[in-house]
Amino acid sequence: MSDPLPAITEAAATGEIADLFADIRATVGVRVVNLVWRHLATMDGALPWAWAAVKPLYLDGLPDAAMATFHRTMEIPRLASLAGDEPASVDAVLASYDHSNTINLFALGALRAWLRGEMGRDGAVAPGPRKTAPDLALPKLASEEDVDAATWALVLRLNKFGDEPQPLILASMYRHLAHAPAFLQRVEGALAPVEADGSLRRAILDNRRTAAALSADIARAISAGRPTHADEIEKAVGLFVDHAIGKMVTICRAIRVVRGMSRPLLKL
Repeated sequence: MSDPLPAITEAAATGEIADLFADIRATVGVRVVNLVWRHLATMDGALPWAWAAVKPLYLDGLPDAAMATFHRTMEIPRLASLAGDEPASVDAVLASYDHSNTINLFALGALRAWLRGEMGRDGAVAPGPRKTAPDLALPKLASEEDVDAATWALVLRLNKFGDEPQPLILASMYRHLAHAPAFLQRVEGALAPVEADGSLRRAILDNRRTAAALSADIARAISAGRPTHADEIEKAVGLFVDHAIGKMVTICRAIRVVRGMSRPLLKL
């Protein structure tokens, strides 16, 4: 389950795919290419088409503008304290995913709405200034062979919080945090009560509905020809919007809130 969906790793990318990965990193402003793009790279022609369709959204700051609105209104479950000592890389991972997952949620949500013909009719998200992503180095994206069995089992347990009983996608954030198992243990302890009382799932669903409405408005800005494999692309994008990214924007934000958003972030 290191890559539960087919995906091209950044190290293995060559030619056009490598060039697209580099452009995604530069445009989104992060050092790693999110799994959704690496998954689309396995489908014939999907990544070039999808990236060409949504790149202008990023350049115009539309996902950033939606993110600002979203962060003001999103539902945040109350977590217990996560105080403790951990590597500086923990806050680097959280800050990176808080930014990239959220803007990707809106860009991908807009793409899915466009593919479904469900663009907003009344509202609009105006272009705005782009929010600079935290330029922070992240630890290796851990696979099962990189950590001990107990840590990997912990990653898999955490991945079920806020999702279906058998999640289809393993959230990359937990894999990056697998190098700090003591922190992940505290995260499990903080998430378990809100998972049990249903407040985590309710927050995720509420935030997904808010994000979907904003994304539908952004979709009006997409100008593209319909791709050959539109249904396959829409299904793949939907998996991330509804599951991995759709749940992790809430979970990551809740973790950052309880840790204190003002913690200093160092370039590693």
